[in-house]
Amino acid sequence: MKAEQQYIDLFSQYEGLICQHASAVMNAPRVKAYEAFERMGFPSQKTEDYKYVDVAQVFAPNFGLNINRLAIPVNPYDVFRCDVPNLSTSLYFVVNDTFYNNTLPKAHLPEGVYAGGLDAFAHLHPDLAARYYAQAAPVESNAVTALNTMLAQDGFVLYVPGGVKLERPVQLVNIFRSDVDTMANRRILVIVEPHAEAKLLVCDHSIDDMKFLATQVIEVFAGEGSVFDYYDLEESSSATSRFSTMYVRQAAQSNVLVNGITLNNGLTRNNYYVDLLGEHAETTLCGMSILDGEQLLDTYTLITHHVPSCKSNELFKNVLDDRSVGAFSGRILVKEGAEKTEAYQANRNLCATREAHMYSKPQLEIYADDVKCSHGMTTGQLDDEALFYMQSRGIPYSEARMLLSVAFTSDVIEHVRLDVLKERLHTLVEKRFRGELAKCASCKICK
Repeated sequence: MKAEQQYIDLFSQYEGLICQHASAVMNAPRVKAYEAFERMGFPSQKTEDYKYVDVAQVFAPNFGLNINRLAIPVNPYDVFRCDVPNLSTSLYFVVNDTFYNNTLPKAHLPEGVYAGGLDAFAHLHPDLAARYYAQAAPVESNAVTALNTMLAQDGFVLYVPGGVKLERPVQLVNIFRSDVDTMANRRILVIVEPHAEAKLLVCDHSIDDMKFLATQVIEVFAGEGSVFDYYDLEESSSATSRFSTMYVRQAAQSNVLVNGITLNNGLTRNNYYVDLLGEHAETTLCGMSILDGEQLLDTYTLITHHVPSCKSNELFKNVLDDRSVGAFSGRILVKEGAEKTEAYQANRNLCATREAHMYSKPQLEIYADDVKCSHGMTTGQLDDEALFYMQSRGIPYSEARMLLSVAFTSDVIEHVRLDVLKERLHTLVEKRFRGELAKCASCKICK
C-alpha cells in the first residue's frame, strides 16, 4: 500500500469525527484539501525539489493521531522553564497539536490582542478567522500542506490589531508527549494589522523517546507598515521528523524577519514562501543548522517580488559533521513590473567530514529591469591555516575548531532583533559545538 493511502482511508472513515472536534472555519477547506491530497499524493524523490527527502518513507509508519482530542497528561507550565535570562515573554504551549488552555500566562496583553488556541479563536471571531485561515496556504500545490489542512483540528493564533505594539515577545512552545509513536498536525496563524508590531518565538521540544512526526503550516499576514519577527528554535530529538511550511504575505511598507535555527533534530524539511505584495515591503529570511550523526535538514525557499521597490535579504548557513546531510534550494522570483527590486541571497556551508554532504541550488528568476539582485553559494571546510595559527598560539585543536565554527554561524544570530535572545543563542550554539547538552538547562523537559 502506498504511504498516502492510509491517510486517505483515515479521512474517509473518520471525517465526521475529525470535524466534530474542530471549528467550522477549520472544517471548511477539509474536503478540498482531501481531494487535492488524493490527487497529488506525496512528492517523489524524482521531483527536483524533493531529491534528498523520501517523503513517502517518512509518512509510511502507522503513527497515532489524537483525532478524539483526548487530554494528554502533562502540565507544561510545571515542567518547562525557559533558560533565556531576562527574557520576559507571554508563554503559551501546544501539546502535540492541541493548544494547552488549562493554565494561561498571567501577563496582560494589550486590549484587542489575541494569543491562544486556533479552535477557540475560530469560535470567538469566526468572520476574522475565516478571512485568514487557509487563505495563504494553497492545498492545490503542496501535498503536505493539503494533508495538514485535511487533518488539523487546532493550533495557535497571534492577532494584533492595527496600531498596537507588543512590548513583550510572545513565546510558543510545541511539545511532543506520547507513549506511542505519534503524528501531530499543527497550525500557526499570525495576523499583524497595519502599523502593528509583534515578535513571536516558537520552540520545538520532544519529551519522550518515541518516534514523532510533525506537519506544521504557518500563515503570516503582515499589514501595511507593520513589523513582525518570527524566531523558530528547533531542539527536538533524533527520532523526530518535522515538515514545516511557512507562508508570508506582506503589504506595503511592512517589515518581516524570519529566523530559523536548528540545534537538534532528526529529519527536518522547512519550506518558506514569501510574497511581497505592497511597495516598499522588506523581508529578511535567514536560518542556520548544526547537524551531526545521521541528521538531515532540507530547506526550500521562494521569495516572490510582485511589485516595485521591495527588498529581500536571504542568508542560510549549515555546519555538517559525521554523516549528516543538508540541502538548500532557494529561489528569488522578480515578476514583470517589479522595478527597483533589491534581492540578495546567500548560502554558506561547512562540511567537517568527508562523509557529510551538502547540496545547494541558489536561483534567480528576473522579469524586470532596473533591479539589484545577487545570489551565491559556498561549501567548504574549516580553514587549515586558521586552525594551525590558533594551535600555534596554544589553543587546542578541538577548541580552535569550535571557535571557528561559532564564528561562521554568528552573522545569522546577529539578525535576531531581541538582544537577550541573541546572547542566549550564541551560548547555545557554542554548547552545541562543544558537544554539551544544548537545551535549556533549567527545563525538566530537556533533562
